[in-house]
Amino acid sequence: MTNAKANARTMITTVTLNAAIDKTYYVPSFDKGKVSRAGKVVSTAGGKGLNVARVLQQLGHGEVAATGFAGGYNGQFITSRVKEAGIRSEFIDISGESRLCLNFIDGRDGSSTEVLEPGPEVGVEEIKRFKIKLRGLSEESALVVFSGSLPRGADPGLYADLIALSRSAGADVFLDSSGETLVRGVSALPTFIKPNEDEIVSLLPDAGGSDLREGIRKLMAQGIPVAAATLGAEGAVAGAGGRIYRVRIPKLEPVNTVGSGDSFVAGYAYGHVRGWPVEECLRYAAAAGSANALSETTGDVSPAEHARLLREISVEEWTD
Repeated sequence: MTNAKANARTMITTVTLNAAIDKTYYVPSFDKGKVSRAGKVVSTAGGKGLNVARVLQQLGHGEVAATGFAGGYNGQFITSRVKEAGIRSEFIDISGESRLCLNFIDGRDGSSTEVLEPGPEVGVEEIKRFKIKLRGLSEESALVVFSGSLPRGADPGLYADLIALSRSAGADVFLDSSGETLVRGVSALPTFIKPNEDEIVSLLPDAGGSDLREGIRKLMAQGIPVAAATLGAEGAVAGAGGRIYRVRIPKLEPVNTVGSGDSFVAGYAYGHVRGWPVEECLRYAAAAGSANALSETTGDVSPAEHARLLREISVEEWTD
């Protein structure tokens, strides 16, 4: 973490290029082809990067900025909620309407069904404006976190370009995305990535029958300093400094797991900018991801629950 230390920066900027209003509906039952009446609805400013920003704020990291694209009435809701959370709002206003992401929680078994809108299309000029904004924020930041999908109209290689831009301004860079945007973004060698187990295979098409650990080793060999794969109730596996770590979490009764991966990223980012050892970053990350699963709100961590869970998480080097 040489850049952040050398420049004595502390701000973390999160990038959400396809921001949304996340709406979670709690219904007694969710059956295809039938009318469902929600007992409760929770609305938040969403998108993976905004989840990261909110959790960082809840964990006590004071300097957090959020940027990306926001448009229309939905965009106004998003930016107002960001400001209410004490996060510095640096969104680029666009002409399109920001999207809705719907999550239906079935009261019978707690299962989650998501419906995600594609979001607005952005043009060349809007991307140019964003790059100017990002350079300025990167010059202030210890770390820039890129999360989620790209908006329509953006080239799949945009994350790779933005990673290079932020790094040239002196910031470390995290990437949490999927599909081709992840593959292209990884080519720019971000400091940290968080693919899931299936995405590691897409990143390493020649991996064949390799197990998860071997896939992480290959990513490190390609020049990725930290690669972490979250495994839900099974915790996580991560690679850093040529070593593989197994992260185990306590048994939970989850309320809403959406946003737990983003909370994991936030927890790791919190430790990373403080120069903590990898093991402590992973412990903090896993506690944040677990705490989010106990909240009804997406991207929401109770500091008290986080502190409790920290004592119940184990991080060990995996040597067998």
